[in-house]
Amino acid sequence: MAEADPARAPQAGAAARAAEPPADKEKQPNRVRRLALMLSVPLIVVAIGAYFWITSGRFVSTDNAYVKQDIVSVSADVGGRIVDVHVRENQIVRKGDTLYVIDQEPYRVALAQADAAVARAQVQVGQLQTDFRATSVDIEGARENVRYAEEDLRRQQSLMAQGFTTRVRLQQSEQGLDNARTALRTAQADAAKARAALATGAQVPGVNPDLAAAQAQRAQAALNLSRTVVRAPVAGRVSQADRLQIGQMAIEGLPLVSIVASDRNWVTANFKETDLDHMIAGQPATVKLDAYPGVEIRGHVDSIGAGTGSEFSVLPAQNANGNWVKVTQRVPVRIAIDQAPPRAMIAGLSAKVTVDVRRHEGAPAGRGAASADARAAAGQPAAAR
Repeated sequence: MAEADPARAPQAGAAARAAEPPADKEKQPNRVRRLALMLSVPLIVVAIGAYFWITSGRFVSTDNAYVKQDIVSVSADVGGRIVDVHVRENQIVRKGDTLYVIDQEPYRVALAQADAAVARAQVQVGQLQTDFRATSVDIEGARENVRYAEEDLRRQQSLMAQGFTTRVRLQQSEQGLDNARTALRTAQADAAKARAALATGAQVPGVNPDLAAAQAQRAQAALNLSRTVVRAPVAGRVSQADRLQIGQMAIEGLPLVSIVASDRNWVTANFKETDLDHMIAGQPATVKLDAYPGVEIRGHVDSIGAGTGSEFSVLPAQNANGNWVKVTQRVPVRIAIDQAPPRAMIAGLSAKVTVDVRRHEGAPAGRGAASADARAAAGQPAAAR
């Protein structure tokens, strides 16, 4: 084997050292990355902690919330058989639109009978007026009879003094005067009776009571006839219209159809009693509906319920017994909608409500629901905006 050339050995070593990367240049980026990582992680942790510290206690939320709308149950004011239906399920109606019609024939007959009663009362009033005028004639005739009887009595008395008449004839004249005076009193009594029959009371001045009663009955009959056409009391969407069937009997006061007033929407959020410490009316709130995940509706706390849900239940809790278990109560809070919802609000939809309890437009925060309600109960004005 030939020996290595001693002149080429230093050149080979230098080339190898030049090919190897410098160790310091590789270690410098690693140190920078480690330093950045060591600093960024604590900063992120501190930022997250600061955020939670700042926002902790500011918002209270609940998913025990539901959309509410005014639901008007429409019933007939008169009873009868349904002969026509003008609406269908989920139809939009305006105030005053016809919903259904009840058979009008019985009420037309009742109106005709009321008209006849008015006419009868008018005839009776006319008869009373005629009788009253007749009593005036009777009184005048009775007075003439009294004057004649007085003249006859004076003449018989003069003749009796001269001896030209008999005592029997004088007594007849005296009896005739008494009868004439009695007839005058009777005629005056009949006139007073006729005048009293034409008198009017203070409640209906100028109208005979019998005539006023007949007119009132006619007005009631006309009102009942108009009520056979059942109209929408409010604008909204018709619900439960399937119960309206032609031929079905409508019972007075029994609801047959409902109207949901879609222009009045609110949300009832049942917050835990422990969430009401700083909640007062006017605080802003956000509402998210389960039906529309991408929709966020802005509102505010309109009012806080006067009692818990269990207090107004059909069977309130009886805590004065040996089996009492403490349960966190929920209080209904009414959330008013501040903006027109982009989607249709449907009564009963589930919602999630979040209230910012550190903000309030009308009173300083931190007073609590109890203080606001106490001021309202005492009649004191709320804090100025």
